[in-house]
Amino acid sequence: MTNENQLERWLAREQELLATINAGPGPGVASPEQAAGKSGLEFLQAMMNGELPYAAIARTLDFTVVEVSAGRVVFQGTPLAQHLNPLGTVHGGWIATLLDSALGCSVHTMMPPGRGYTTAELSVNYVKAVTPRMQRVRAEGKVIHCGRQLATAEARLVGPDGTLYAHATTTCLVFEIPSR
Repeated sequence: MTNENQLERWLAREQELLATINAGPGPGVASPEQAAGKSGLEFLQAMMNGELPYAAIARTLDFTVVEVSAGRVVFQGTPLAQHLNPLGTVHGGWIATLLDSALGCSVHTMMPPGRGYTTAELSVNYVKAVTPRMQRVRAEGKVIHCGRQLATAEARLVGPDGTLYAHATTTCLVFEIPSR
């Protein structure tokens, strides 16, 4: 498959998902009642189906979740001029946020109802500059380990041609969500 075909597939999937999630409640925070009884995977699937609000930061930073399965999540981002650092490349914070979202959500897919997580450590390695000339990049997060108290995951940021731009790892603390 050529880079153009891959990019076309990425853009088509993005448009399909944006239409669905924007027809729902839009950006925001799910209420405890909306989240109650859902596993992390069910929660993210409901978000992608437009049944629950999605994180406002996705709209702010021009990225969206495009794939969700147990232990794996893919976010797709649009590097734009407003994401540039003074040197003319996309700011490392934008890249780190995209990777952190993929990492955290991949861990989220492994949470049973009543369990949550928080990032304890994030490590990012930047291997190639990202510029707004690239129409899209993808961050794919995969769980390495998920236990009762600790979870680890890894992610890669790639272009449509498979070029690696950055990779990251995380350690998350896993805990019981207190009842309200």
